[in-house]
Amino acid sequence: MTSTTNVSRSRTLHPPLPALPQITAVEGTQADHWKVKRALLSVSDKTGLLELATFLVGQGVELLSTGGTAKAIRDAGLPVKDVTDYTGSPEILDGRVKTLHPKVHGGLLGVRGNPTHETQMKENGIENIDVVVLNLYAFEHTVQKGGDFATCIENIDIGGPSMLRSSAKNHNYVVITTSPSQYGELIAEMKANDGSTSLALRKRFAARAFATSAAYDSAIAGWINGQLGEQAPVVTRVYTPEFPLKYGCNPHQAPAGILSILGTSMPFKVLNGTPGYINLLDALNAYQLVRELRAALGLAAAASFKHVSPAGTGVAVPLTAEEAEAYEVADPSILTPVALAYIRARGADPMCSFGDFAAVSDVVDVDTAKVLQKEVSDGIIAPGYDPEALKILASKKGGKFIVLLATVDFIPPPVEYREVYGAAFKQRRNDALLSPADLTNVVTTKQLGEEAVRDLIIASIAIKYTQSNSVGYALNGQVIGVGAGQQSRVDCVKLAGRKVEVWWLRQHPKVRALVFKPTVKRQDRVNARVRYIEGDITAAERPLWEANFDEIPSPLTEEEKTAFMATLQGVSLSSDAFFPFRDSIDHASKYGVTSVMQPGGSVQDEQVTECCNGYGMAMVFTNIRLFHH
Repeated sequence: MTSTTNVSRSRTLHPPLPALPQITAVEGTQADHWKVKRALLSVSDKTGLLELATFLVGQGVELLSTGGTAKAIRDAGLPVKDVTDYTGSPEILDGRVKTLHPKVHGGLLGVRGNPTHETQMKENGIENIDVVVLNLYAFEHTVQKGGDFATCIENIDIGGPSMLRSSAKNHNYVVITTSPSQYGELIAEMKANDGSTSLALRKRFAARAFATSAAYDSAIAGWINGQLGEQAPVVTRVYTPEFPLKYGCNPHQAPAGILSILGTSMPFKVLNGTPGYINLLDALNAYQLVRELRAALGLAAAASFKHVSPAGTGVAVPLTAEEAEAYEVADPSILTPVALAYIRARGADPMCSFGDFAAVSDVVDVDTAKVLQKEVSDGIIAPGYDPEALKILASKKGGKFIVLLATVDFIPPPVEYREVYGAAFKQRRNDALLSPADLTNVVTTKQLGEEAVRDLIIASIAIKYTQSNSVGYALNGQVIGVGAGQQSRVDCVKLAGRKVEVWWLRQHPKVRALVFKPTVKRQDRVNARVRYIEGDITAAERPLWEANFDEIPSPLTEEEKTAFMATLQGVSLSSDAFFPFRDSIDHASKYGVTSVMQPGGSVQDEQVTECCNGYGMAMVFTNIRLFHH
């Protein structure tokens, strides 16, 4: 009974839709290949125009064109007919009307082999147009340049989208190209098919044309609604598939791929190897981090990423003798700035950096390539590579090492989108760029020193690209402990603190004096040192661990650890959000922290400030939260 009632109510709430008039297909000649006899070209971007026009003329194709496009073709000595001569109508209304004419759109929309269409076209002097080559007015570029309302409105293309849609609709016979990137494929198609285009190509180009039109109209709608202080009623995101990926986060998550936003370049180029989904997430986050560090401090910067968070970050600050020995650097004086920055990044937490994705802010030189050559790493992204350095990296992992070239002048969209469980999220990208100028609101008695400012900037930019909640400890130009992805802030402080302890104890004289067998690999030495520091080696584990050494070491006692940790000073601590209680500061005091950076804004700010004063720490409020999810 209940079920019947629910069905009845459903029918009441959702009455049947009224019948709509049906538009049926127009019959005409069906052919896979269609000979190109006439083309209309009207472009604002002249890239590749003359090469395409020359080819078309060589194929015996009649060219129609407008304005500046016609002039460029004519100046190249190629025959071309102005659209105004073809239509018999001049351009009018300041160029607003030039291709909006039945002889243009009839030529695009006429169905070949349909008696009615062919009769009407003959009666009206309309010729078939087989290829349309156009770009739309650069509306978004005009907006980005700061054009006023009237100027932006004038840069809304009308004739272009109209021709685009007409030719795309009639793709059974007409091919529409909207980007110079398509010219090569069109030329190859016509060469292979005696001057004809295939239906498959015409369909693909039509699909891209409709996507271009949708993106264009969405940009206009979004802008004009923004001018009115309203939300755009519809947001259209159009992507161009760039290359497939083997799978997404996990092997069962296929298909997967990388796409670019239509009309924009990619932020990187693959020079070697086959990147995976997580590799690229690491690379794109890591490169933003090092680029921002370079801009903030003026030093070469590097990052070592794993699972979309930095295991370590560093800049080109000379190594101490103890750091060099702990990092197994024989002669630090000969390191180039980029190599030095990566050694610091990798040296922060070499266990977590195992199989990392590296990013550097400067051109990769041979020294840096040689450093990477001996590490277990998946790949690197950088703004450039010396030829010999690229050769070294490309040979790593049997030629599978991933080498990405960052697009140096890439400008990311100001608004970013993501989809989760069928819902789309939108936000302004985190474009807050930290610099020493943000560290002026010191709220404690103690002030910040120059090195503290540098290290706080390093820690803060690192945690900007770390899964939240997060904190980062830094010293000597590098992050020395990252606490990522914890629900409780004090747990972040504790997690990162354990990493700081291991980092500092790796420089203990007993750790540096460990005598390994010559056959023990680099990463095995790293792991053995960490287990020696941790000290909780099980009975089953001990024989395997001891097999690493020529001389079995005596234990590093808790008393020795405590005494050595007491010598750690000058550490900086940054948090991606405010400290809600003093417990984080209390715990951080165990790791030599003397400087703290946080947004502030907690009801407990005063208590936290007094806690810092009690420990003799300097603390600065930035009013910039850095959550990253």
